[in-house]
Amino acid sequence: MEFETIRDVIVETLNCDAEQVTPDARLREDLRADSLAAVELCMALEEACGITIDDALLPTFRTVGDILDYLKEHTE
Repeated sequence: MEFETIRDVIVETLNCDAEQVTPDARLREDLRADSLAAVELCMALEEACGITIDDALLPTFRTVGDILDYLKEHTE
């Protein structure tokens, strides 16, 4: 899954600027994703990638890079 695709899902779901979405961007602190937004983002990523993400993993996704690593591991 390409970074640009994931970035677009994050921008659309969290209503943030694309420039803010970098691998080092922290979901809660930098992108202002509260727990509800994290669940919505998870659902949007599942739909975009055609996978299921265990809700128990949500707290482990602290940065955009964490999401990218997870998706790279589970979509290839």
